[in-house]
Amino acid sequence: KRLFHSIKQAIDSYSPPAVFVYNTCVPALIGDDVGAVCKAAEARWGTPVVPVDCAGFYGTKNLGNRIAGEAMVKYVCGTREPDPLPTSVEREGIEVHDIALVGEYNIAGELWNVLPLLDELGLRVLCTLSGDARYREVQTMHRSKVNMMVCSKAMINVARKLQEAFETPWFEGSFYGVRDVSQALRDFARLIDDPDLTRRTEALIDREERRISEKLDPWRAQLSGKKVLLYTGGVKSWSVIAALQDLGMEVVATGTKKSTEEDKARIRELMGKDAVMLEEGNPRALIDMVRNNGVDVLIAGGRNMYTALKARIPFLDINQEREFGYAGYEGMVELARQLVLTIDSPVWPAVRQPAPWHRKKHAEEMA
Repeated sequence: KRLFHSIKQAIDSYSPPAVFVYNTCVPALIGDDVGAVCKAAEARWGTPVVPVDCAGFYGTKNLGNRIAGEAMVKYVCGTREPDPLPTSVEREGIEVHDIALVGEYNIAGELWNVLPLLDELGLRVLCTLSGDARYREVQTMHRSKVNMMVCSKAMINVARKLQEAFETPWFEGSFYGVRDVSQALRDFARLIDDPDLTRRTEALIDREERRISEKLDPWRAQLSGKKVLLYTGGVKSWSVIAALQDLGMEVVATGTKKSTEEDKARIRELMGKDAVMLEEGNPRALIDMVRNNGVDVLIAGGRNMYTALKARIPFLDINQEREFGYAGYEGMVELARQLVLTIDSPVWPAVRQPAPWHRKKHAEEMA
């Protein structure tokens, strides 16, 4: 009864397009039928009420993503048709194809580097689950002609269930690095199987690769041959490697804490069968890896920032807390720029010098 009236209060106060009810530990333990309450509330108030069975938010972040994704497929996808394409945006001779991005979170707005490319090709993004997603967009995902899986470990179940329910083909790809962006665009064209789209895709890729190569040349000259320790996980454990290799950098090792076996197979394709993969990277191990291999920069998540700074190692944040977007062709330029600013910062020679009192003591000992 309390849950029923809480749902009513939320609807009366905010008029949301939908209400999501997340199970907690107590109802799960005593066996309360939260789903039945949600169904009754939806019938009474006319607003979709979606139960999410994640009692007390158990499990890891990836498990939470999967549970939420399953709830979306079960209760939301297929409950509304996409809006008609406005006549003002129609272009003569270009057929519009609907697509969706699964496991894309638009970190630091980096997806906005990619959307203009998709728009130019006539690919309308119905939904990006869950970056920038709106309820009414998730409702239309069943009409996507192709789904791109961006982060497989988090929401691969969504792509698989949409394929089972609506026969929507999908592929796994990345928007990091010139080669991977181009391959993702080609995969869309391949699965949609439109000869005109394929022709326009190749023309766009040729134009963008030539344009971005000219912009990257000055940065490549400064980054070529530099060594990188990449300590992250999941899709970034291999997708960022491709981006760094596009810049002429050498990745000495990569983290695989949250990576799948498919991710590890991609790492071996990029780095060779003897690729060094770090399942667990405690601070001492990371510092030793940097010093033993002459690493120029550590690329990792924010939790490793203080380890790097205390050891006076150049550090670039690659996880979701970062402020810069690295996806798409333009994202490559930003990644190169941030790497050069990090590695060549004048602060590193300064902090690596002995402190004045140490220099004085050393001079006295030498005398």
